[in-house]
Amino acid sequence: MNWLTSFVRPKIRSLVGKSDVPDNLWKKCPSCEQMLFHKELEASFEVCTHCGHHLKLEIAQRIALLSDEGSIRPVKFPEVCQDPLKFKDTKRYTDRLKIARSTTGQKDALTVIEGKISEHAVVIALFDFNFMGGSMGTAVGEAFVHAIKVAVQKNLPFIMIPASGGARMQEGILSLMQMPKTVAALNHLKRARLPYIVLFCNPTTGGVLASFATLGDIHIAEPGAIIGFAGARVIQETIRHQLPEGFQRSEYLLNHGMIDMIVPRAQQKQILARILSILERKN
Repeated sequence: MNWLTSFVRPKIRSLVGKSDVPDNLWKKCPSCEQMLFHKELEASFEVCTHCGHHLKLEIAQRIALLSDEGSIRPVKFPEVCQDPLKFKDTKRYTDRLKIARSTTGQKDALTVIEGKISEHAVVIALFDFNFMGGSMGTAVGEAFVHAIKVAVQKNLPFIMIPASGGARMQEGILSLMQMPKTVAALNHLKRARLPYIVLFCNPTTGGVLASFATLGDIHIAEPGAIIGFAGARVIQETIRHQLPEGFQRSEYLLNHGMIDMIVPRAQQKQILARILSILERKN
């Protein structure tokens, strides 16, 4: 038990009353287990001030981190059939969608915006892991394809920020069909000679990694992010062999040439702006 939770918080409550000190004022770092004050976490964009561990960042926070103030415009994409297979497990798929939409405020797992990064106009697509694990279904595939169309029409670089558990099981084969669909869409971006930059967040796995997420011109990752197709436990049980230390973490992938650089959140906007500036001069 940390001294902040076992001594400091009860002492404060005894002085000012329990109702005046809500539990969500503090968050424990999953890496070093230090208690972090929520205002400090917000100021550091959810990066632990003790060990540098990158905690989960909400969509609105990431947009604020990367984009110029007042430059953001949401991109709407066509509607798709919400429950094509009439799927039901312990809950109906339509009920799961309603819950995810009410808790996140998002239409689906992928949000697409137009904006500027240090005056460089871009199209950005961001996954929300809070929306059913950032899983990819037909809505995500359609949003991705539409984002590519907007980037090509307006001659803008495309930045993808994945954080996903993979394909959405409630849509079966239709979710897997989004893999070739999104890859084919990237060919339009390639023919238009527009940059495609991927910023891997924790985690990026499954069908998202196995399709468009690994086809970027430049691959950037956050420190400590899990990036891999199948889970490490599944792989280890399948091959019956001990996996290397740090397997599937961004640092391991950097050492083995799978990504180009690891960039902490505090430097991401600056690095992206520098990359965009170089690519625009080259073009």
